[in-house]
Amino acid sequence: MAVKTFNPTSPAVRGMAVADYSVITKKTPEKSLLKSRKKTGGRNSYGRITVRHIGGGNRRKLRDIDWKRDREGVKATVKAIEYDPNRTAYLALIQYIDGAKSYILAPAGLKVGDSVESGAGADILVGNVLPISAIPVGTVICCVELNPGKGAQMVRTAGASAQLMARENGYAQIRLPSGEVRLVPEKCRAMIGEIGNAEHENIKLGKAGKSRHKGIRPSVRGVVMNPNDHPHGGGEGKSPIGLPGPVTPWGVPTLGKKTRNKKKQSGKYIVKARKS
Repeated sequence: MAVKTFNPTSPAVRGMAVADYSVITKKTPEKSLLKSRKKTGGRNSYGRITVRHIGGGNRRKLRDIDWKRDREGVKATVKAIEYDPNRTAYLALIQYIDGAKSYILAPAGLKVGDSVESGAGADILVGNVLPISAIPVGTVICCVELNPGKGAQMVRTAGASAQLMARENGYAQIRLPSGEVRLVPEKCRAMIGEIGNAEHENIKLGKAGKSRHKGIRPSVRGVVMNPNDHPHGGGEGKSPIGLPGPVTPWGVPTLGKKTRNKKKQSGKYIVKARKS
């Protein structure tokens, strides 16, 4: 996929860069694999805003993605590559021999007509899902499970990939895109290859309206507010925040402050912390 730019005929398109969607082969989604998506506007059951800057946006349906890939030994054929408005990665529509269809994340290099399979006996080919115990060390993987049988939870965004570093005592060491090295049970599954649409990081919205289409409402800087509205507010003209570091509207340190609980139960599985 390539990124398409425009001549600066207006301020909106001067810096705009969009995907050309050249790899998309099917424009309409599979109706049997769609689910409704409820909008909250960032409000809880009492009608109070609990998450700011959410509201509006285009209507969209959820795609029912097969995260588990538990039909072992049954080959499936890739029927189409589709766009998903709910994520950065593209989807691959696959059809099994018995006619059943499902969506999977489309890894880079997977094309219409290719065959994919899951199970310990599957080949080490892009799109196949195997237990980590059956994957050679050094292989690039994605869609990694954290708990056996729960389904893929890690490495699911566009262009993301992890690497199998080592195996020992029933656990595998996996280097994640963040640089963190984490222990994962060998019985967990992973897909071979990296997630496609890596050029997504080069996309530039170009105008405020595109954020509104995505359901993102405007954000106001704290330094332009009054002191009673934000800790950064107040002062004559443009002024610094007047604090050792930036904080949220409720006074909690942010923008670089590490928030992971050191007593978190899963911390024992982290071999090497992520890059700072």
